[in-house]
Amino acid sequence: MVSMQFANTAFALLPPVVAILMAVITRRVLLSLGVGILLGALMYNGFAPMATLSDIADRAIGLVIDDGALESWNVPLIGFLFVLGMTIAVINVTGAAKAFARWARQRVKTRRDARLMTMMLGFIIFIDDYFNTLAVGSVAKPVADDHKISREELAYGVDSTAAPVCVMAPISSWGAYIVGLIGTVFAAREITEFSALNAFLQMIPMNLYALTALALLACVIVFNLQIGPMAKAAQRATETGELWDDSKGLPPGADLDLPEADNGSIWGLLLPILALVASSVYFMLATGAANLGDEPFTVMAALENTDTTIALFYAALVSLVVALATAFYQKLTPAMISKALISGAKSMLPAVYILLFAWTIAGVIRDLGTGTYLASLVQTTMPMWCLPVLIFLLSGVTAFATGTSWGTFAIMLPIAADIAIASEMAMLLPLMAAVLAGAVFGDHCSPISDTTVLSGTGAGCHHIDHVSTQLPYAVSAALIAGLGYLAIGITHSAIAGFLVSAVALTVWVLVMRSYCDRTIAMPSASQA
Repeated sequence: MVSMQFANTAFALLPPVVAILMAVITRRVLLSLGVGILLGALMYNGFAPMATLSDIADRAIGLVIDDGALESWNVPLIGFLFVLGMTIAVINVTGAAKAFARWARQRVKTRRDARLMTMMLGFIIFIDDYFNTLAVGSVAKPVADDHKISREELAYGVDSTAAPVCVMAPISSWGAYIVGLIGTVFAAREITEFSALNAFLQMIPMNLYALTALALLACVIVFNLQIGPMAKAAQRATETGELWDDSKGLPPGADLDLPEADNGSIWGLLLPILALVASSVYFMLATGAANLGDEPFTVMAALENTDTTIALFYAALVSLVVALATAFYQKLTPAMISKALISGAKSMLPAVYILLFAWTIAGVIRDLGTGTYLASLVQTTMPMWCLPVLIFLLSGVTAFATGTSWGTFAIMLPIAADIAIASEMAMLLPLMAAVLAGAVFGDHCSPISDTTVLSGTGAGCHHIDHVSTQLPYAVSAALIAGLGYLAIGITHSAIAGFLVSAVALTVWVLVMRSYCDRTIAMPSASQA
């Protein structure tokens, strides 16, 4: 008998808070998530031991089996990780990664250029955040390694151009999902002033966190603003050559000790990546079109109805076939290829374990009503000047605690619409934009977010090291965006909010440049 004693109350915050605090303090992610899962399941089942164990077992099985069939989201994503790990390993044994690093060395001559390349790749590969984090990390890694850029810094660059770009791109899995949610919200409330797509496009300049996070990343790259734990990681990489903390072992997705062919070509890396990009777009449109039924085909409609993880799994298989074809063309031995396939799959196991635990605690948190409780804290009787920043912060807390920005969108967008209808309709789009911004912020900071896990995996960085080094930048971007939302609430002007955030960002950069000049030994011009 399931107990609902703690559901939709402040006690529902305990499992994620305990898991996150333990992860930060102990740096043992799986243990921390396991404790959070156990605590949440005990609360959900009225602290009945046998019911709790049965519930956890059912949740674990439910991650892979749903109504007698394979689960349609988790299983393909896990398959995508394993296949991509094998593809990366095959690329390594062909010598293509080494060849790409040699080629890039002639063109990407400085550390700053290497960082900018990572950022530009994040803008180019915007179709999906999962795909973005793993593909960008794989391509940028050999160049970043060549310039002794720490894996923590690479993971920050990957993560900060994944969700912030996808959440503002209408032609992406995120954009389609958000447009679909907005359309549902508008239809249920008979809002006819905007179409869903038009509303989404108008909200882009109001998505102050996403804009600030991208601008802040550019400033960090250009001015070499290494602060907090990131500065220590950068110093370790440049002075000792340790790209990650060796004392913690090999991070998920890190290069393994594999033999490399001497006749590698950059096409051995570019062709599999291009195949991955092209086939991802194709399969996302194809699976979306298949789900449309008799509805007319449009790109937005297809993306809104696509099976993202299934499409990515198929695309990864195509990429693996191309990588294998390259290996056979180079006449690599079957022993080298088989070792690469096995090692590549094994390299993804740590990320898969973390994802499975993160999905489990997310299910427990959902059933306890953690997100619902947080959403209930908003009062429509509050003055309008504080509502945009309040919704931004509450969306951030919800995404941080639940580990999902998409779930936060689904919870908070209807609430934002209802608040605007009940108070001032002109604030509808700013309030909904604050939801999108806050959800991405919380997702960026959360150790139980799948995007955070995959960003570290793609960059070959220890998970908690990625979280701790990125946190000061994410919080800084949130504070800057929060000032902008406060200005929107006071002036009812999106332009005012944008300008306030721009000024705040400028001040932050000036202060941090002065701080870094005083406390951090800056590299020479040839190194920067």
